[in-house]
Amino acid sequence: MSILRLAIPSDGALYEPTLLFLRACGIGVARSNSRRYTAEIPALPGVTVLFQRGADITLKVEEGSADMGIVGRDRLLEMRRDGGDTAVVIESLGFGHCELVLGVPDAWIDVVSLADLADLAMEFRQQGGDLRIATKYPRLVGRFLLSNGVNYFSLVHSSGTLEAAPAMGYADIIADLSSSGVTMRENRLKLISGGSILSSEACLISNKAALAADRAKLDGGRVMVEMIEAYLHAQEFYSVTANMRGETPEELARYVLEQADIAGLRGPTISKVYASDSDEWFAVTVVVGKANLITAVDQLRSAGGDSVTVSQPSYVFRSESAAQDRLT
Repeated sequence: MSILRLAIPSDGALYEPTLLFLRACGIGVARSNSRRYTAEIPALPGVTVLFQRGADITLKVEEGSADMGIVGRDRLLEMRRDGGDTAVVIESLGFGHCELVLGVPDAWIDVVSLADLADLAMEFRQQGGDLRIATKYPRLVGRFLLSNGVNYFSLVHSSGTLEAAPAMGYADIIADLSSSGVTMRENRLKLISGGSILSSEACLISNKAALAADRAKLDGGRVMVEMIEAYLHAQEFYSVTANMRGETPEELARYVLEQADIAGLRGPTISKVYASDSDEWFAVTVVVGKANLITAVDQLRSAGGDSVTVSQPSYVFRSESAAQDRLT
């Protein structure tokens, strides 16, 4: 049987969050020890996990060494070949949020916007030099600057810590990932208006050709995607149950359906409660969006709802999986 190979980060900012995310989806990774670069997913017998450097995952999926991968959107867009076989299956996995931004020295008090940077780059060129930019993302940064009128610059590729580059003298400014801006501020760098190049988070990718050519791998990918997609959908909803008095289930159903905030995904589920008193009690359950949770609780209570309980579903499977269609 063919084995589906899933590449995930072996280190860096996405390593732990990826493992925690897969565990939360019910497809946790079982790694015998931290020195092994392969692992299994017990819930998915036909899947092998490959631990790879985050910078290499896109290329591994592109070349077919891995069939699927979890990678930052920044790395994907920097490394993906135009017209290649890599497909984005799920664009937003909900973790690894950061921005690729330009950082300029605090001492440049007159440079507060991208337009100011363009003017400064022109001055550098008139004086016989170029604005030097240290980055790990030359492709993304170069395209961004040229499309925004910054035409004179040179990119200094660096795989190490970038924040020290201006102080060390091998670059004038930097373009790097930032989640809070604290590290840049501590290194006397500032963000400028219009200087956000890209918003990034973790995404799930696949090699379309590899999966299309192997039915066993495709089936394994479909199961994995179903679990992840259903888990992500479940984060948007709460299940709310209230015990309510009523003459009939139909009476309560009419009331709930008249209230848009508590009508739920398809309407309420109502079942009889065998209470110790003589009143007719029913358990009314609705599934509502996160934004409507407090409103739903208030409306159920205002209609006489008692003992309101709230839980979050582990999964919400829809009638069709949009992500499955993007596997190939």
